[in-house]
Amino acid sequence: MPNLNDNMPDRGSSTPRRPGGFALVLFLVIVGVFIAYFFRGENTPVMNITYSEFTRFVNESQVESVTIYTNDTIDVFLKGSSSGVQYRTNIPYSDPNLLSNLRDKNINISGSPAKVSPLRILLDMLPWIFIISIIILMFRNMQGAGMKNFSFGKSKAKRYQDEGRKVSFSDVAGQKDAKFELEEVVEFLKNPQKFTKMGARIPKGVLLVGMPGTGKTLMARSVAGEAGVAFFHMSGSDFVEMFVGVGASRVRDLFEQGRKNAPCIIFIDELDAVGRTRGAGYGGGHDEREQTLNQLLVEMDGFDSKDGVIILAATNRPDVLDPALLRPGRFDRQVVVAMPDIKEREAILQIHSAKIPLDKEIDLVRIARATPGMSGADIANLVNEAALFAARKDRTEVLMSDFEEARDKVLMGVARKTLVVSDKERRMTAIHEAGHAILHYFLKNADPLHKVTIVPHGRALGAALSLPEEDSYSRSKGWIEDRIAICYGGWLAERLFYNETTTGTKNDIQQATELARNMVCEWGMSEALGPVTYGQEDEPIFIGKEIARHKDYSENTAQRIDNAVREIIDSARNNAALIIESHKDELEKLADALLVKETLGDDEVRHVLGLPSKEESRNE
Repeated sequence: MPNLNDNMPDRGSSTPRRPGGFALVLFLVIVGVFIAYFFRGENTPVMNITYSEFTRFVNESQVESVTIYTNDTIDVFLKGSSSGVQYRTNIPYSDPNLLSNLRDKNINISGSPAKVSPLRILLDMLPWIFIISIIILMFRNMQGAGMKNFSFGKSKAKRYQDEGRKVSFSDVAGQKDAKFELEEVVEFLKNPQKFTKMGARIPKGVLLVGMPGTGKTLMARSVAGEAGVAFFHMSGSDFVEMFVGVGASRVRDLFEQGRKNAPCIIFIDELDAVGRTRGAGYGGGHDEREQTLNQLLVEMDGFDSKDGVIILAATNRPDVLDPALLRPGRFDRQVVVAMPDIKEREAILQIHSAKIPLDKEIDLVRIARATPGMSGADIANLVNEAALFAARKDRTEVLMSDFEEARDKVLMGVARKTLVVSDKERRMTAIHEAGHAILHYFLKNADPLHKVTIVPHGRALGAALSLPEEDSYSRSKGWIEDRIAICYGGWLAERLFYNETTTGTKNDIQQATELARNMVCEWGMSEALGPVTYGQEDEPIFIGKEIARHKDYSENTAQRIDNAVREIIDSARNNAALIIESHKDELEKLADALLVKETLGDDEVRHVLGLPSKEESRNE
């Protein structure tokens, strides 16, 4: 995906002037004055003498005149001195006979204030120079930088304008439905008369809804690129500051910028940061965030679509937004930016892998199939991790094995190959993972096994990964029951071989229990309780989920729910136990193979179990 900061410079602002020009001139003037003061000095050299020498000159009638300063310093000028040599001395104590002696010798006496050292003047002026410089810089920043340091109420929106390569819909892989909805917005920005002459009203606001990483921001920028208009980007959190009223002021300034630069697109990212439902927290009606939301509602309500300004916003939590934001006349339309399917994942892989050197045997279709549930951002990270793995091994091309390692790292965490595991614990891990893996081949609705490993990843000592044959957007009751059975495969294998279990079964049991409870309480898959939802859950904005959850059923129903959950779990576990006990020898062979090779793929597992390969199974 292109970097918009490289291709879209800010044309809305001119090149800023360098502050401090006046301060530099003032500084040079001050330095010049002090240099002139230092170098003007006396025209004649000065020699310091002792007071005894001075009295000797006076007694010998060699002194022509003296100048006595208020700081007890005396400048001495001798008679007939053609060189004009001047002597200087200090009176060490009060000499009452000094003036009478000088008069007796007919010496010219003059007085003068004490001379001030230029260094002393500089030291006295330094504090004032510092204070004046600070004041000058503050005023220059306020004027030259548009009151930047004090403009809390100004919008922080960044303006992007394409001048080089424009970002278009072709840069967004997949998302055909979302593009179709947004093409109407692009057409309106290009040719608004087409709609206005028919009396049609274009939506004032379009809300992009999708999971994190699906490309909502890129989609908004591609709309601006397709329409060729200015694009203002601002995050929802940028509106709210510690100062009361700042958010509302920034909303007003943002919409004012949009009107001045029409036609344009105003994009507010993470709208839920400022658009959450009002009145759900403890802040009351004077909450700063609510004031900001109120101003946003007012601005959008008074916004005329004829202005040529479209408001785009993105969020991954549309359920927490205030209903007033979603009513017609504000965000009229919601566009779902969905998670990519297998074809879209392949297209995303092609976009990102075009930047790196790939081996000829790289199969992007296989990688796309092996990454279900990944967003565009996840796939971009996957490609980058694969390139990093290849670079670490000093290769010039990225191999398929690099993508495998990168996917394992993204899904399970970093492989901890240096972790020291005892032989006993390592064999127990192999037995546990073999118990998970073997069930994939003997359960009717289970997804095919992709690989099984006993290499520690993250906090797990091993893993058995399965991949669906194709993307699935809903699950059947049979698939969920088989999934619960697979969760208990490791627990059952440990009990079968060691007559005890380990703490490594925690996540398996937790996942199985959660699936069984959802079958009963949310999906209506229990024969005993029927298709009824039990236990509604409210999610206020500031109150935690655990506090908000409440029961809407009796204690008798709660007991029936527990019994139904237990029945589902027991049935799935018993089914898994029958399979594992009847294939105990194959399970042990699989565990031994794992101890040797540590990681086994689907074909290798089939070979150990004596099962036909995947291609042979399909031919049958």
